[in-house]
Amino acid sequence: MSNALTARPRALCAALAACFTLPTLAQGVASDAQLETVVLVGRAIRAQLPVDTPGNLSGLSAEDLRLQNLINPEDALAQLPGLTIRKRYVGDRNALISGRSFGSLQPSRGLAYVDGYLISNFLGRFDAPRWNMVTLEAIARVDMLQGPFSALLPGNSIGATAFVTEREPQRFEASARWSRHQQDFELYGQRDSLPSQQASAYLAQRWDAGGGSGLWASLSLNQQDAHSQPMQYFNLLAGPQGWNAPAANAVTVSGIRYDRDPQGIERAMLGANAGAYDHTVQHTAKLKLGADLGPRWRASWLLAGWQHDSDSHNRSFLRDAQGALVWRGAVRDAAHPERGFTLPAAAFAPSLRKEAHRQWGLSLKTRQTPGWNASLVASGYRIAHDRAHQASLPDPEAFSSGGKGTVTRRDGTGWGTLELQGLWRGEQHRIALGLHQNRYRLDSPTLESGDWRVEGLTLNQAYRGRTEIRALYLQDAWALAPDWTLTLGWRSEHFQAFSGEQVLRAASCRTAPLTSCELQSDGQYLRTLRHAERRQQGESPKASLAWAAREDWLFKASLGRGLRFANVEELYNGTFTATSQTLSDPNLQAEQGTVLELSAEWEPSDRNKLRVALVQDEVRNAILRQSDATVSPSVTRVSNVDRVRTRALELVWQVQDLGFKGLNLDSNLTLAESKVLANVRDPAQVGKFWPRVPKLRANVQASYRLPWGLVSASWRVSGRAYNSATNSDVHPDVYGGVSRFSLLDLRTLWRPARGWELALGLNNATNAKAFQSHPYPGRTLLAELRWSTP
Repeated sequence: MSNALTARPRALCAALAACFTLPTLAQGVASDAQLETVVLVGRAIRAQLPVDTPGNLSGLSAEDLRLQNLINPEDALAQLPGLTIRKRYVGDRNALISGRSFGSLQPSRGLAYVDGYLISNFLGRFDAPRWNMVTLEAIARVDMLQGPFSALLPGNSIGATAFVTEREPQRFEASARWSRHQQDFELYGQRDSLPSQQASAYLAQRWDAGGGSGLWASLSLNQQDAHSQPMQYFNLLAGPQGWNAPAANAVTVSGIRYDRDPQGIERAMLGANAGAYDHTVQHTAKLKLGADLGPRWRASWLLAGWQHDSDSHNRSFLRDAQGALVWRGAVRDAAHPERGFTLPAAAFAPSLRKEAHRQWGLSLKTRQTPGWNASLVASGYRIAHDRAHQASLPDPEAFSSGGKGTVTRRDGTGWGTLELQGLWRGEQHRIALGLHQNRYRLDSPTLESGDWRVEGLTLNQAYRGRTEIRALYLQDAWALAPDWTLTLGWRSEHFQAFSGEQVLRAASCRTAPLTSCELQSDGQYLRTLRHAERRQQGESPKASLAWAAREDWLFKASLGRGLRFANVEELYNGTFTATSQTLSDPNLQAEQGTVLELSAEWEPSDRNKLRVALVQDEVRNAILRQSDATVSPSVTRVSNVDRVRTRALELVWQVQDLGFKGLNLDSNLTLAESKVLANVRDPAQVGKFWPRVPKLRANVQASYRLPWGLVSASWRVSGRAYNSATNSDVHPDVYGGVSRFSLLDLRTLWRPARGWELALGLNNATNAKAFQSHPYPGRTLLAELRWSTP
């Protein structure tokens, strides 16, 4: 299938005016955009940011991040305006980004880079950025851009883009860190004390050879052992006529808890299931090398590896008259004998997973000087080994005797990027032009096994596919006058999806459509559906005008279109399990987002800053993933929504020495209204709020620096949001809902001697209950000891 726009205008300015009214497709999987090296005044830190970034950037330095309780790298983004990082527990691999116009159900609208290398993972349903590839001890700063305003960034910047910059060593550096965390969690009458710990080391050196030449190297190691709170609960809903009567052979049990689900329906909670308790052990190693090749060229190289072992188990709430746990079968509630329930054998089935990921990166750049500059950036990410073992029997039986199960593989899955860029620096113009290519590959077969703990042999189902984007872009930052800068950009992209395939093992071939159906030796059939290759093309114009009215006032107007094509999983996933099924759409249209941002920034001194921004963000063909858990098995569907509009007000206020020296305040507030304006596929969604976009987000951080260290308090607030596209979740502050929350984090850091730091922290100090479908962590005590070379 091929889609194209109308003919391109001859002149860039005319194109910008015309293209915002033309129908366009949306951009998909991300590229590794070339990022400019900017040396911050007085510090040997090179911030990796796009050249002449339009729009508004928000960022934090390494010194700012000392005020936060940082356990995992993604924690560094938690206080940025209009952003939510859905981190469910220490060591969560699915810490998804959501912004002021998109929720965590649209993770492909969030980009993430470390030192210009892409760590965004758009291969699976909830595959978050690979934060493990970031070295926490080496973070120099984090920055975030909301909106598709830079032509240098790919279409996933339709939502937000996070940039993590790690420092380059200027001399010999060494550090070591050990931290311990203890979470107290209570829900449905169950209490847990959940430990985790982390140890890391960092070693770096620079060797200067004179004449502008030199070498540097760094090595980082990290090991983490963590236990999660329950992520999911097995529950049954009351029917229209109430609860079913118990079966004749039902076992009388105690321990059932009752509440109401997000739709207000009464339900019975029978236990923590679906691998609810996740014990993870993770190891990360990263080697970076850099070379100054004379006065003109610089090169760097990255090689990183991440290994992960996960052991997920469950807990039944039910006990019989003798006090023994009941895991499956027909049961009767001792407190309500007229109520009966049936627990499937797979309801409390455990799982195991082993993964090994690899990333490499290579960059060659000229130093930024007047005239022409050039760069080459290449990177690759590969899943070398991935085995997810799923049992079919509850914990005691599965771990003692095994039993049948499935094993899902993802070996060889990954992505690669290549970017060539030229940059002209003149007196009035800074022109960037570039070529970009990326390719994503996903292969996810599931095999049946006679013993779920060992390798599977019989193919049960599979989905696979590839996507590729090739792009050409141009951007010009034009100094119209000393106080005026006009930035114009254009990005043209060609998208291709190919090798899409879905395979399912079945008893017959009667279901259509099929490409082939093969009889197997056991009498079963392998039904295969191969999808036709798709080609799409789209254009992304950008424009931004900045006016420095006075030394302390800056006004900006930015208008940009972002294009995001569907990823492999959204196109081809057709997974079926005993409890769920996923229905993707190989004919998805691509998202097209047009964002207008008007802002005013007042900075009377380097100690006080205020920014106000008004935003309108409109997305056509928005890709929505919705799950219906009221049916069994649950059904997840991926589809396009015709038109979604977000209007937002954003305030950012930073002040130092508030009232007296040493007391600082960093705060931000985002008010957003995100609604569906049109959807012919489901008119019931029209006028409803877009899922998982809270009406209010706020962060307030107060800190006081002392001669011996610092103390800080951080308050994170999120207002009303919906989990259902029809806003039927009228009871959100429960498991399965998207709740309001108000979380208070406390931190004290003490420097007892030169090079030593001891920190104590308390996350969610008030032990507030909060949910984003899964429960957020309870009160967590943190202790951290760190040593580094002076």
